[in-house]
Amino acid sequence: MVVVLMGVSGSGKTTIGQRLARDLGWPFCEGDAFHPPDNVEKMRRGLALTDADRDPWLAALRELIADHLRNGRSAIVACSALKQVYRDRLRVDMDRVRFVYLKGDYALLRQRLEARQSHFAKANLLASQFEALEEPQDALTVEVGEEPEAVAGLIRRALGL
Repeated sequence: MVVVLMGVSGSGKTTIGQRLARDLGWPFCEGDAFHPPDNVEKMRRGLALTDADRDPWLAALRELIADHLRNGRSAIVACSALKQVYRDRLRVDMDRVRFVYLKGDYALLRQRLEARQSHFAKANLLASQFEALEEPQDALTVEVGEEPEAVAGLIRRALGL
């Protein structure tokens, strides 16, 4: 199984994903590491990505997910996957790719982003991410106001892991 943790910046994809991976003994794959350098630079400058910008990124993540499944390996993948069309592209197997939507309110997530120092996606991108977000109807939705270990535990229980 590949679990894709999705949501806007600041929702805890990396923090919760690393905790889940550690708890389950699965690899953690940081989706941001698959962005082409031009995308990273664009976000560093505070510019929102277009669908065309995201295309090579989504292709690389799709291949990563497919590779894990082909080789019988489970993984946790952190990826914003803001639009349904992105999620459809990443869902290479209806039964073995599960999406978990990390949902949080704007004020909480903005506060988290403003406190974050080392990430290229800054707080000024949050509004554009909320605008682009198509909340999933086919994912486990988890509120992220709790501590990461509590959120990870909820996800494990809900997915039977």
